[in-house]
Amino acid sequence: MSLLSSCFRSAICFAAALSVAAPALANPVLVVDVNTMTVLEHRESFKKWYPASLTKLMTAYVTFQALRSGRVKPDTVVTLSQLAASQSPSKMFFKPGSKVTMDDALKMTLVKSANDMAMAVAETVGGSQANFVAEMNAQAQRLGMTSTHFVNPNGLPAQGQYSSARDLAVLAVAIRREFPEYANYFKIEAIDTGKKIYPNVNMLIGRFDGADGMKTGYICASGFNQITSATRNGRTLLSVVLGADSLAERADISANLLEKYFATGQLRGERLDGLKPDTVDGLNDVNDVSAQMCSTEARKARSETRDENGRMRLTSPYIHELTAPPNAVFAGIIPGTEPPDPPKAADQSALTNVPVPAPRPDL
Repeated sequence: MSLLSSCFRSAICFAAALSVAAPALANPVLVVDVNTMTVLEHRESFKKWYPASLTKLMTAYVTFQALRSGRVKPDTVVTLSQLAASQSPSKMFFKPGSKVTMDDALKMTLVKSANDMAMAVAETVGGSQANFVAEMNAQAQRLGMTSTHFVNPNGLPAQGQYSSARDLAVLAVAIRREFPEYANYFKIEAIDTGKKIYPNVNMLIGRFDGADGMKTGYICASGFNQITSATRNGRTLLSVVLGADSLAERADISANLLEKYFATGQLRGERLDGLKPDTVDGLNDVNDVSAQMCSTEARKARSETRDENGRMRLTSPYIHELTAPPNAVFAGIIPGTEPPDPPKAADQSALTNVPVPAPRPDL
């Protein structure tokens, strides 16, 4: 038997062969075994990066702590403030004053990636955005997220908001290990507001065997980010992909990485909590890929990755079509609490042009 043949009978060699065959990625990547905390692969994982909506994982983490302590409950009423309603999309577009439960607000935050809901959750749990963000940063420090700082709870573009693949893996693993009772939030296939159904923005849910979370994110400065967890035969793997070129690419890379390490079985390696950067050069700079992501050429290239029906073309052989429409759970406004629409322009005019009666002179 040749050495090459012997190698390909080994799961570890099989993984190495896949790694060699795959093109080198410039963007940060990390894969970790959640059960053992073993890092299976990492690349540029200490680079500071804009987390975009991966920020909402820390928003969820702080909220899960508040739920467990009883500070808030699943049926706590979350009222959409003017600040929350003013957040840029992705959002639910509910009117200020609309009320939802904390449970539904979390579903909309994590499934639809609604920025207005993330802000409303933060204001309800923390009393204000500032108080909640302070909690986010305190928890990041406690978890050992040494390359992370938050300035808002939803990941919208902001100076001073950054993280790294390594830190985001630490956060995601902490959620998986510390809050198993809330794991279902991350694998909901779709939400139904009563007016519209929104599929999960994570394209691997329902399409990759064993996928059970977690979150995606995108702004021009970050590119397309994704954290994905999947469980097979009791083994949970988690991948972090930052700065991919498109929705499709982040899904393809995530699926290929997870499949690669499910195929290799258990491996030895560095623990996530002991991982060290290969170099300190450039680790203080926050990478900004806006020029590559939001140029006219980049937008055109992304449009060309869609098929004739406008769907993203996925290339990973490990992502399959949904066998049925996504299973949608309700998440929407508490019935009877939606504020009325403001008067239309014509109605406003009618109201303002009502003649004011003159006082009748005394007789």
